[in-house]
Amino acid sequence: MVYTNFTVETDADGIALVTWDMPGKSMNVFTAEVMDELNAVIDATVADAAVKGVVFTSGKSSFSGGADLSMIKSMFSFYQEEKAKDPAEAAKKLFDLVGRMTGLFRKLETCGKPWVSAINGTCMGGAFELSLACHGRVASNDKSVKIALPEVKVGIFPGAGGTQRVSRLTDAQSALQMMTTGQSLTAARAKAMNLVHQVVEPDQLISAAKQMIKDGLKPIAPWDEKGFKAPGGGIWTPAAAQLWPAAPAILRRETSGNYPAALAILKCVYEGLQVPFDTGLKIEQRYFTHVLQTTEAYSMIRSLFISMQELGKGARRPAGQPKTELKKVGVVGAGFMGASIAYVTAAAGIPVTLIDRDIEAATKGKGVGEGLVKDSIGKGRLTQDEGAALLSRITPSSDYADLKDADLVIEAVFEDREVKKAVIEAVEAVLPPGAVFASNTSTLPITGLAKNSKRPADFIGVHFFSPVEKMMLTEVILGKETGDRAIAVALDYVSAIKKTPIVVNDTRGFFVNRCVFRYIHEAYDMLIEGVPAAMIENAAKMAGMPVGPLALNDEVAIDLSYKILKATVADLGEKAVDPRHMQLVTGLVEREGRLGRKNAKGFYEYPPKPAKKSLWPGLKDLYPQKKADDVDVNVLKQRFLVTIALEAARTMEEGIVTDPREADVGSILGFGFAPYTGGALSYIDGMGVKTFVKLCEKLAAAYGPHFQPTALLKDMAAKGETFYGRFDPYAAKKAA
Repeated sequence: MVYTNFTVETDADGIALVTWDMPGKSMNVFTAEVMDELNAVIDATVADAAVKGVVFTSGKSSFSGGADLSMIKSMFSFYQEEKAKDPAEAAKKLFDLVGRMTGLFRKLETCGKPWVSAINGTCMGGAFELSLACHGRVASNDKSVKIALPEVKVGIFPGAGGTQRVSRLTDAQSALQMMTTGQSLTAARAKAMNLVHQVVEPDQLISAAKQMIKDGLKPIAPWDEKGFKAPGGGIWTPAAAQLWPAAPAILRRETSGNYPAALAILKCVYEGLQVPFDTGLKIEQRYFTHVLQTTEAYSMIRSLFISMQELGKGARRPAGQPKTELKKVGVVGAGFMGASIAYVTAAAGIPVTLIDRDIEAATKGKGVGEGLVKDSIGKGRLTQDEGAALLSRITPSSDYADLKDADLVIEAVFEDREVKKAVIEAVEAVLPPGAVFASNTSTLPITGLAKNSKRPADFIGVHFFSPVEKMMLTEVILGKETGDRAIAVALDYVSAIKKTPIVVNDTRGFFVNRCVFRYIHEAYDMLIEGVPAAMIENAAKMAGMPVGPLALNDEVAIDLSYKILKATVADLGEKAVDPRHMQLVTGLVEREGRLGRKNAKGFYEYPPKPAKKSLWPGLKDLYPQKKADDVDVNVLKQRFLVTIALEAARTMEEGIVTDPREADVGSILGFGFAPYTGGALSYIDGMGVKTFVKLCEKLAAAYGPHFQPTALLKDMAAKGETFYGRFDPYAAKKAA
């Protein structure tokens, strides 16, 4: 039989090599067609008496990334359509749909012939669940091999047998740790956990897998053999008596109960280990069906899986623009930000010239890259040769003439209009026709900066977040005269350095910083009201934020907040700033000298390591303190999420952000807005705009007019609309 996605070759020893190699795709993914063909492959190899065993591998550099976007989308759309007709019947049909992959992998596992998975690269999600259903697993020791069940990160969990097989191969604590965090394992770590049988050199992968079959690999999973006991003895042991009472408490500490999928993993493992394997699979199927019906799963998958991939693949790239192959990039400003931009550019294989006022400053900037390379080598992410090659692509210079052949120049100098003006003029004096100039400003409007340019159509904002090498988001900001080609070049660059872009129209603070400062300013309000600082920080984390607002303000620097407030007053007048905020920040910076982490004094104290930071005791003396029992933590949580979501809604109303996917992805990747919500706009859509408007009005009555819902929100509430309905990002495609 001829397959589209697989080839099957049987050798003289009767071992069939099944190679998964989807045409036209850079990575193998599960689709309905792939599952149909895999089912047929299982049937064919079982029926063929000449086949003694099967080795399953990938024809690509990676093994598989798991499920395909279209399959995930279809599962949700199917349920929503069926739910409108008959909710009970819809849940039953979803249960059956969910069980399809589970049944396929169980069929493989019980087919009567040994299967060995030969893992040659990234093996994620459903692909690793398939490997777990094989009777043997061999992995390459290449550093590209990453093994994970990361589903919890997008709101679901390993629902094709993963929770049952992992917890029967390794101890329950390690299984829970792996699945509730979605952590990636090296091949060596997977072997240590008994999830992989062998780790071999890449060129020995297939021969080692075949040898397992030749050596008499039993075509029976351990749990299908009589007398099987889970590692550690299962649930009813002294060790389990210590683990299981603590596990839910630990999970709640880490997630504040915001992630239904993470709790479902605990339930699947705990219940599944007490019953036969097939019953455990049914338990898993039941919980997976339940989780798929939650708002959290729908919103997280849409934003963190589907939208992120679509934006990363150029969903907002102007049509008709040829792809840019960047041969050279210039970075002006070799401070920490500029040096880090140069590093990620060089890491993408692009030569970069790093310019500063003198060669000493530029060379010092390259030193930042040297430190990052040293760290990566130490962690095994780069070899010595790879590190040396990366650094060879960074050329420090003090001569602007060295930018004469650059395709793109990014300025990352001090946030001062006059300083940036001088840089723009110096760069444009040598920049070749057609090259693009990008500003990495974090607050200054691009249109204003572009007034210093003789070629505003080629002028754009590319706003990075610190630390550049870790933060995955980049804001691409359009000035009023920015042309399509500049947008395309900027997006091609962001794609090359493997960041996720959002395209934002010009405004003070753009999108992310506008939302971030709403978050920080709400904390100012709470401090002024007398809410204990520890409650502020803890309530924010309980709401799902990764960092409390006071800790975040220390990271971005309190004196930067001070400068921004002063600049806002200078540009927009005193009414644009809450005078209480100005008084608070002025006192911290000018009277107390507390600038944030950078001088080890901010809202927190930063003692020498290894001591941990702690809140500054003096905070409680700034304002009369409320008793903790008089503060409603749930209201604090609402205030943080609502103030950010309101700001995101304002950016949509003002046309700053035009695609709800970008507001959602930007809010999560930019500053960690409660990922379980799916992002700031999904938070509103998830509860319903009408409910959100009522909540805003309630908070406005108690805490001030900044909570008043906007005209857009009121109109949407009256019409029963959602952001993804009113601002449908797929409307143009549907119309076509």
